[in-house]
Amino acid sequence: MMEEELDQPIRVGDYTFRSRLFVGTGKYSGYDVMREAVLASGTELVTVALRRVNLANPNEPSLLDFLPSEVTVLPNTAGCYTVEDAVMVAELARATGIGSLIKLEVIGDPTLLWPDPVLTLRATEKLVGLGFTVMVYTTPDPVLARHLEEAGAAAVMPLGSPIGSGQGILDVEAIWRIKERVTRVPVVVDAGIGGAADAAVAMEAGADAVLVNTAIAQAQDPVAMAQAMQWAVKAGRQSFLAGRMPKRPTAVASSPETGKVSHA
Repeated sequence: MMEEELDQPIRVGDYTFRSRLFVGTGKYSGYDVMREAVLASGTELVTVALRRVNLANPNEPSLLDFLPSEVTVLPNTAGCYTVEDAVMVAELARATGIGSLIKLEVIGDPTLLWPDPVLTLRATEKLVGLGFTVMVYTTPDPVLARHLEEAGAAAVMPLGSPIGSGQGILDVEAIWRIKERVTRVPVVVDAGIGGAADAAVAMEAGADAVLVNTAIAQAQDPVAMAQAMQWAVKAGRQSFLAGRMPKRPTAVASSPETGKVSHA
């Protein structure tokens, strides 16, 4: 049977998605390329930095105009360094009609763009209390991940490596550590994926989904890379569901060691 027949859709709050590849919309050479890549990825959830959306003049072209109508828009609080700023951006997204689904980012280090764990938890509690469905970008910390779930996060999104670095999944074991402790909501690997193999590794390690932006947008052929990411996510998920063989310290023969060998 195909993976789609074996697997269940991923649920984020009241939202349901069959595709486990979420994509971003930044860093593309143009809106047309972005749209083609989104279509090629097969995604159903697209994240958008609200500061990049033209809200001041509705008569001018907006990034939102180029998104396929069937995708769900996930506004994010990119560029926020305080709880107050993150809440303000989320409220603005809801007020403009984009909705109450939000990707929360509260950055603590401007060079690494590393999430501030204390402020991220506080902002999660605040936004959940205000009725938002919060997908939280966080450090790969299993204890913090558990606290975020308890605070009402609809998805916990640990980074694989620093945003836009393309370093891949630096701590694969962190994924299953978090999955062991976050059991009620999806775990989505976000940031650091550089190629399709990285996405497959994340999914094979047990991630429920991955969010990819720079690896697609800055590929030499973004549309082809988006297609590769779709295949990699499906392959990694199928491998996880199939259950990989155990790792062993020594070799084990793949052919039977008993019986006679014929020289005829």
